[in-house]
Amino acid sequence: MSAAGAAAEPVYVDDVFSTFVYDGNDTARSIVNGIDLSGEGGMVWIKARNAIATHSVWDTERGTNKAIFTQLENAESDYSSGTLTAFNSNGFSLGTAGIANDSDEDYCSWTFRKCPGFFDVVTYTGNGSNRTISHNLGSVPGSIWIKKRNSSDHWAVYHRSTGETHYGRLNTTDEFFDEATFWNDTAPTSSVFSVGTVGNVNDSGDTYVAYLFAHDDQSFGDDEDEAIIKCGSYTGDGTSDGSNTVDLGFEPQWILTKRTDSQDSWHVCDVIRGQTTHGFTQRLRANTSAAESENSGAVPTSTGFKLYSDNSNNGTFIYIAIRRPHKSPETAAECFDVFTQDGSSSDQLRPGTSGSSVTDMAIIKNRDSGVDWVLGARLLGNYNVFPNSSAAETTARFGTSLNVWDHMSGTFLDAPTIGTNDNGYNYVNYHFARKPGFFDVVAYSGNGSSTRNINHNLGVVPEMMWVKIRSAADNWAVYHSSQGNGKSARLNEDLAFSTVSFWDNTTPTSSVFTVDNDTSVNDSSYTYVAFLFATLPGISKVGSYTGTGSNLDIDCGFTNGARFVLIKRATGTTDWWVLDTARGINAGNDPAMYFNGDAAETSSYDLVDPYSAGFTADAGTAAINSSGETYIFYAIA
Repeated sequence: MSAAGAAAEPVYVDDVFSTFVYDGNDTARSIVNGIDLSGEGGMVWIKARNAIATHSVWDTERGTNKAIFTQLENAESDYSSGTLTAFNSNGFSLGTAGIANDSDEDYCSWTFRKCPGFFDVVTYTGNGSNRTISHNLGSVPGSIWIKKRNSSDHWAVYHRSTGETHYGRLNTTDEFFDEATFWNDTAPTSSVFSVGTVGNVNDSGDTYVAYLFAHDDQSFGDDEDEAIIKCGSYTGDGTSDGSNTVDLGFEPQWILTKRTDSQDSWHVCDVIRGQTTHGFTQRLRANTSAAESENSGAVPTSTGFKLYSDNSNNGTFIYIAIRRPHKSPETAAECFDVFTQDGSSSDQLRPGTSGSSVTDMAIIKNRDSGVDWVLGARLLGNYNVFPNSSAAETTARFGTSLNVWDHMSGTFLDAPTIGTNDNGYNYVNYHFARKPGFFDVVAYSGNGSSTRNINHNLGVVPEMMWVKIRSAADNWAVYHSSQGNGKSARLNEDLAFSTVSFWDNTTPTSSVFTVDNDTSVNDSSYTYVAFLFATLPGISKVGSYTGTGSNLDIDCGFTNGARFVLIKRATGTTDWWVLDTARGINAGNDPAMYFNGDAAETSSYDLVDPYSAGFTADAGTAAINSSGETYIFYAIA
C-alpha cells in the first residue's frame, strides 16, 4: 500500500502467473517475467521442451537450488553447483546446470506467485497423526499437490472434483484412488487442509512441501470481482472436433487436464507454446520426462476451452485452468510495435524493437514487391489470412509449425518466403498484443443463426472490427462505430461503406458483438476470425473526421504523435492507406501502402504530416482530406 490506510491496488493474473519460454545458454542469467518472487514468494516449474528431461520444481519455501520432480518419486535434490540460484522481484536467476539452462535445449517455465485466492506454498514436518496444516490461500483450495522431500514416495494430489475420499499421483498415469485416509476424510477450508497418517503426506519426522491452487476466488481485476483460476471437471463425449466445451467464464492461458477414472497422463498446455483454434497444441506431460509433442488437445475459447482430445466417451476428467492476462497497458510500447526488417535467406526470429510484450498478431508486407499482405495470429497457429485478398486461410507464410509464435516477443519466420522473409527484400512489420481496452482476437465457428452473439475479451465496446471467413474465400467485413451497426466495408476492397445486415443492426457491447447469418460473418459451414480494436486514451484512437480540403489536425490525445495511421474514406471509393513512423511520416511525401492491394510501397503522395497530438491530414487529397467527405481512421501512439 502506498500509505497507511490506503486501499490495496487491484491484483491481476499478470502479477501472479507467467509462462516464459527461453533457449538454454549454459551461462548464468536472469529470467525476467515480471513476477515478484523475492517479495511475495512462490514456485517455478521448468521443463526442457525438446529433450527427454526431468520436470524440476523450485520454490521460495525450500530455497534456491533445491528441486523436486513431477514425474519422479525421488526425494528432493540439492544442486549446490547452481541451477535456480535466486528468486527475484521480477523473476528468477539461473546458473549453468543443464537441468534448467543447457545450451542445447529449449525450455518452458511456469511461475506461480503466492497470492490469496490464487496459490500458496506450505512446508511442514510429518507427525504420523491425523492433523490439520495451516495455509494462507485465503480461500478453499481447489487442488493440493504434496511431495515428501527427504525420501522417495509418490506425489499425492487432492482435487475438489474427486473430493476428500480420493487422491491421485502426479508422477504416474494411474487413475485416482478411493482412499479417504490421505486427507483424513476431511475437506480443506480457507485456512487449513487435513492429512491422515499415510506416508505420502504425513510420516512422522519426514518433511513435505504442499502446493495449493485456489478455485474461483473472484477478487481479481479492475473491479476485484474476477476469478483467475478454476479447478473443475468435465465428462468426455468421445468427440474430437471441439464440440465438447467447458465454460470457465474466462479465456484460459494455461490448462492442465487428467482423466481420473482410468489411466492417462497429466497434460499441460499453454498459449505461449501453442494452442490454436485448429485444435493443435504443444503438450507436455507432468508424469513423464518425454519431450514436448504437437497433438490435438484442449484449446481456449473466449469463455473457456474446447476439447479435441482428452475427451474419451463417458470418461471423467479434472482440470486446472488459469485466466489469460487481463491488465490494461499503460504505454503503447506494451501492446504495439512497428519496424522494418530485411529479409533473410534463412529462418529468422523477428522480435521487433520494443520486445516488451508477447505478440498475438503480426501483419507483414514486402515493401519492394507486389505481393500479398500477410496477417497471422497466435490463435491461428501457422495459418495466415491476407488483408488485400478474399482468399481462405493458408499455411507456411510465417512458419510451418506452431513454433512461429513460441517466443516472448515477435514471430519466427521461415525462409525463403517472399511474403514475409525473402533475401533481398525489405519488410514492414506490425506487432499487436491482445490487451484489454486496446485489441482482441476471437476465433469462432459459424452456426447460421440470424442473430448470434460472439463473446470477446476486449473489455470495452469495440469501435472497429475486421471479420474474415477462414475456411473459404470471401471478402472481409469491417465494422466502424462512426458508420453504425447497419453498414460495413471490405478491407480488401476500396469501396465506400454500404448498408448491410452483417451486424444484425446491433451495436457491440463490452462483452459481445453480434452477427447475422451472412456468409461473410456467420455461415454454419465455415470458421471465422475477428479482430477487435478500441480507443485506449493516450495509446490508440478509433475515430472519424470530415474533410476540409485544408490541412486538418486530427487530435488523438497523444503526446508524441502517431506511430501508425490507417485511413479510409467512408463515403467514397478510396484505398485503405497505411502509414507509420518506421517507414516515415513526413512533412513531405510519405512512404505508403494500402491494405486493399498488394502493390509495393509508393512515395508519390503527401498524405499525412506529423502532429504531436495525433497526425495532420494533408490538404486536398481525395484519399485523405477532400472537403465534405467522411473519413474513418485508426491511430496508435
